[in-house]
Amino acid sequence: MARPLAVAVAKQRIFIVDDHPIVRQGMKQLIESAGDLVVCGEAATGDEAVEAVGKLKPQLVVADLSLPGKPGIEVIKDIKARWPEIYILVVSMHEESMYAERVLRAGAMGYVMKQEAQGKILLAIRRILSGQVYVSDRIASRVLRQLTAGGHAQPKSSLELLTDRELEIFHAIGDGKTVRVIAQMLHLSVKTVEAHREHIKNKLQLSSSNELLRMAVQRAMEQ
Repeated sequence: MARPLAVAVAKQRIFIVDDHPIVRQGMKQLIESAGDLVVCGEAATGDEAVEAVGKLKPQLVVADLSLPGKPGIEVIKDIKARWPEIYILVVSMHEESMYAERVLRAGAMGYVMKQEAQGKILLAIRRILSGQVYVSDRIASRVLRQLTAGGHAQPKSSLELLTDRELEIFHAIGDGKTVRVIAQMLHLSVKTVEAHREHIKNKLQLSSSNELLRMAVQRAMEQ
């Protein structure tokens, strides 16, 4: 009696964006250990990621936020603007309370901190591939509270007052980058970066660039 032929099930294709080769290797091993997932490509920078994603068209992109060149949030916006059908999960060292809502607004479908258990990353990938959003219960509750408050909940940190661009510049300052380097990195003029820096100082109620530098460096050390 003839046996029915096994039907091959196509694996879901995942693309990884992280500037650390060891992290990419570990992420690839974790993802492919699932059996029904396969890593179709990797990138170390935001610009490389956007170019490669356009060619490979994965189902889902797993991306860090801290990337050389184009920042992670800009990568999310670029990918979603060009290929809205591609899902994005952010896996980052940055505090979820500071970035989760920002990446969701940019178009990502989930946020997991790198120090979380590996099982949560796989859970997030599967949930997002099924069309659902994945964030921690704490962030989900916070978003719901904001909705019930008409979107006017008070920020818990002064950094939440910053725009996405201002927060990128704040972190770049904390990493020791000069205004000129930041301008080159973000493809902005020096004057534009200086204007953003003044806005940051005003929003954080800082009186000098040295105070801003100290605060930014302290935040960077806490990450």
